Amino acid sequence: MNDELSDVLRDRRDKLERIRDAGIEPFPHEFSQREDIAEVRAAHAGLAPGIETESRHRVAGRIVARRGHGKACFLDLRDGSDQIQLHAREDLLGAEAFALLVDLDLGDIIGAEGTALATRRGGELSLAIDRWRLLAKSLRPPPDKFHGLEDVETRFRRRELDLIANESSRRIFKIRAATISEIRRWLDEHGYVEVETPILQPLYGGALARPFTTHHNALDRDLYLRIATELYLKRLVVGGIDRVYELGKDFRNEGVSHKHNPEFTMLEWYEAYADYEKTAHDLERLVAETAERVLGTTKVERDGVEIDFAPPWRRLTLREAILERAGIDIAEHPTREALARAMGTEPDPGEGWGKLVDGLLSREVEPGLVQPTFLLDYPVELSPFAKAHRTEPGLVERWEAFVGGVEIANSFSELNDPDEQRRRFEQQAAEIARGDAEAQPFDEAFVEALEQGMPPTGGVGLGIDRLVMMLTGASSLREVLLFPAMKS
Repeated sequence: MNDELSDVLRDRRDKLERIRDAGIEPFPHEFSQREDIAEVRAAHAGLAPGIETESRHRVAGRIVARRGHGKACFLDLRDGSDQIQLHAREDLLGAEAFALLVDLDLGDIIGAEGTALATRRGGELSLAIDRWRLLAKSLRPPPDKFHGLEDVETRFRRRELDLIANESSRRIFKIRAATISEIRRWLDEHGYVEVETPILQPLYGGALARPFTTHHNALDRDLYLRIATELYLKRLVVGGIDRVYELGKDFRNEGVSHKHNPEFTMLEWYEAYADYEKTAHDLERLVAETAERVLGTTKVERDGVEIDFAPPWRRLTLREAILERAGIDIAEHPTREALARAMGTEPDPGEGWGKLVDGLLSREVEPGLVQPTFLLDYPVELSPFAKAHRTEPGLVERWEAFVGGVEIANSFSELNDPDEQRRRFEQQAAEIARGDAEAQPFDEAFVEALEQGMPPTGGVGLGIDRLVMMLTGASSLREVLLFPAMKS
């Protein structure tokens, strides 16, 4: 801690003691019947400069700026909704209350009452206050005074400081909350039932990923944090919930990057009697309608490029995309060895043909998919839960949706043949034996559920964090997670 900051902290502690010595409680219990500042501003929108009203208001928030001297000053007060100017005068407050007010620090939280007016110069809406109360003494200075706001590590590790200082960060998380609300509204209005399935699971599944493992002492057994909600949700479809969704956290023990975090928010929904063409239709409309309702438009700017979520989105097959971007026709290189030669590489022992295709997709194709795009028809090796393609042997009915060079959603015509599902699990077991730590373990309970009979079903997984990245123009997943995973 530098000497200058030490002096500031000591000064704030001294002020705290002076406040207590004056008989004032610096951390009272409540400040009831206050109004949101945004409501006050809305009530006086268009007030002409110089007009003083008799309308009284009671507000509370953090002092973010102070101006003036002598027997009058202006304070900028901000709450979670907006900001307003307080006009403080000694003749209205009294000498003692005014002196205490001007001695407060930036960052202190106060409540205040007064009448609304518009200043003569500039017409800024203000409250001429005649009462105020300290609600919380801030013992540390605002972040911008000493640390600045450009330090990314500080912003992500101390998100409260970022939110205090940066309007752009507050905007992102308001958009995130509104996005989730609108997605829920859309699904509810289309007849889907929201459910909650286990986060701690005896067997992980539903994706190709490495899980987090924990131990339950009372049961004396290992459990896994879920990597997906898929298998439980499809068991509910078996049980007769024809439209079902879950919006919650998944956990994958993988690397951290601008588009990966070990815990993330996913939406999965399943619709009986639908297929991947129906889910593509629904996904593009859900996203476009959400953008329209949250942002007022389907168009957003990202890295200087305008992205338009309005349907229909571009569609092409995975084979076409890889041929277009990498110059390799994966259908002409159907084995691990042949594809590796075409790529000019030597695969790792744990990399099968499907992993090589996935690598081509990630490196060569994905970064160039800026406008909303569906890639269709994936190799069966990459999709152990997808139904075989109706006309293309070796492929499954699956799409992934990409925006801004990032995958945001994934969908299948869901595999509902229990014998074929058992065979796929056996193939995944062989991948595990070869050293693939992300392959899908055999889930006998899920196969038995399919043996009860699951109707034709379309399912979707939509990454909420990545969607919010696209809607806000954020360059990294960490910008849209309040508390992202960080190195110690």
